[in-house]
Amino acid sequence: QVQLVESGGGSVQAGGSLRLSCVAAGFTFSPGCMGWFRQAPGKERERVATILTGSGGTYVADSVKGRFTISRDNAKKTVTLQMNNLKPEDTALYYCAGKWRSCSTAYRDYDYWGKGTQVTVSS
Repeated sequence: QVQLVESGGGSVQAGGSLRLSCVAAGFTFSPGCMGWFRQAPGKERERVATILTGSGGTYVADSVKGRFTISRDNAKKTVTLQMNNLKPEDTALYYCAGKWRSCSTAYRDYDYWGKGTQVTVSS
């Protein structure tokens, strides 16, 4: 049984930092793609950052580039999203996601999902 378990969400003021972690169980972590999506109320789920678990190649959305960093630890089957200089517009439910082989922009292409962790940034 595949499980992705997120942790690390919370509430911070603008300019603050949070670190999200996702641990994968029952899933062949590499080679594949792991990453983070987010969904704010009334908006579509969007890709924030993804990483190829084999090569380590990353994608980071323009809206968070320079502030968010994604990394992985294949031995621990963990993907981490370091979020710095958070802004109110980063407020959303953040989901960990995984899929086989290459990464994709479309959330529907991902096979596995966590339950989500809430990030709230106040001004």
